[in-house]
Amino acid sequence: MASQILEKAREYESKAAKQIKVEERPAFHLVPPAGWMNDPNGFSVYQGKYHLFFQYYPYASHWNDMHWGHAVSDDMLHWEYLPCALAPDRDYDSFGVFSGSAVTAEDGKQLLMYTAVRKEQTEGETHEFQTQAVAFGDGVNYEKVQLNPVIDSNELPEGASRIDFRDPKIVRDKDGSYTAYVANRASDGLGQILAFHSEDAVHWHFANVLVKNDGTFGKMWECPDFFELDGKHLLLVSPQDMEATRDLEYHCGNGTLCLIGEYDKANEVFHPEKDQCIDYGIDFYAPQTLLTEDGRRIMIGWMQNWDTCAIRQPDAPWMGQMTIPREIFLKDGRLYQKPSREVDALRGKKTEYKNVTVKDECVLEGINGRVADIEMTIRAKDAEDLFRRFELRFAQDDRYFTSVSYRPHEGTVKLDRKYSGSRRAVVHQRHCLAQPDTGDIKLRIILDRFSAEVFINDGEKAMTTTFYTGQEATGISFFCDGEAEMDVTKYELNI
Repeated sequence: MASQILEKAREYESKAAKQIKVEERPAFHLVPPAGWMNDPNGFSVYQGKYHLFFQYYPYASHWNDMHWGHAVSDDMLHWEYLPCALAPDRDYDSFGVFSGSAVTAEDGKQLLMYTAVRKEQTEGETHEFQTQAVAFGDGVNYEKVQLNPVIDSNELPEGASRIDFRDPKIVRDKDGSYTAYVANRASDGLGQILAFHSEDAVHWHFANVLVKNDGTFGKMWECPDFFELDGKHLLLVSPQDMEATRDLEYHCGNGTLCLIGEYDKANEVFHPEKDQCIDYGIDFYAPQTLLTEDGRRIMIGWMQNWDTCAIRQPDAPWMGQMTIPREIFLKDGRLYQKPSREVDALRGKKTEYKNVTVKDECVLEGINGRVADIEMTIRAKDAEDLFRRFELRFAQDDRYFTSVSYRPHEGTVKLDRKYSGSRRAVVHQRHCLAQPDTGDIKLRIILDRFSAEVFINDGEKAMTTTFYTGQEATGISFFCDGEAEMDVTKYELNI
């Protein structure tokens, strides 16, 4: 039976969602019914549907007492809101039901595992203590077990923080048992991922430290996801307090990290061999993956970042979006990502141009709009005299635009929203490296009303941004400092 706190949230979200017009939401990106959204939680397949839960505060568009919002979909693009799944309604989670994951249990129920947060007075100071809890349900309603929290400080290894201990990724193993990978801060202040085992998802014991941050990648690691892909094991985490690197692989602040390596299951140890950023843009954090029934590994991330949350006005009807579903795979030892085939299925009317010479500003008939899928190939008009900069501008009118630009001599791609109408001093630009000196590059840009997701060179790198330019700004234009040749195809999207 739902608690009064949960029922209140469900009643409020049902009424508040009806007050937001369809055109005030993205066309095909998930946002909360109303209020605040951050990390994706419990991204899973259950009873033939995709389920996505999310960190959620329904009552205002800012972070507060965390709930779990809930939506389901047949294609990960058209989402149906279900009632709020979890609320902070027990002593052990009274300060919030934080991030977690979901699997199907042996009895067919949907199992949610989440971080339960409570406040305690210790030596005259108030601290937030984090433990792990579970709930079982039927895909709509969930019951927290009486033994919660199922993993508390008694199961932590020596030196492990009770305060920074969160974001369990639960996996059901082939023998029916469970493993949970949980982010934790070690005694030296750096992140580590702890592995726990259970036969029934209720009684857990500590197994080992899966991997520890050596200080190279930020400090605390959040939101681990650990899985096999194309013969390797991958760990996705979101490090806090990152330092920028000169090769533009990582930027300051809250970032994302993919570690690729080998997994020693018997000893529960991961041996990283390679590292890379997951998304090089402005707004991406806390990605979570699932394995589809047809064998694809699909990733969705929070299309925001803690360093950029102030971009929206405080009175906005909603805050926070999820990315499109992205299929991820390994190629040449790197993580690649591309829009999933469900995104391809949205493609409608096609407008195509070949071998267009771009010098100064160029506008093409039929290439416009705020909801579109655009593919571009850019190459040097003269290989002996490379252009200096090529730029695509979108969400454009006489005053505003957001842009993606490429400088072949530097080998850099820049995502820039400083002219999108923002009045906030948050991050508005990010750079990443693409191949230098050739003048050739491929881009795919997925535009929605309030976002752009850019895929570079068939998914070698991705860059994501949100923006809140008025919907009347529908222009798209091309600019070149020098001369470039371009093929461009725009697809309208059938939502």
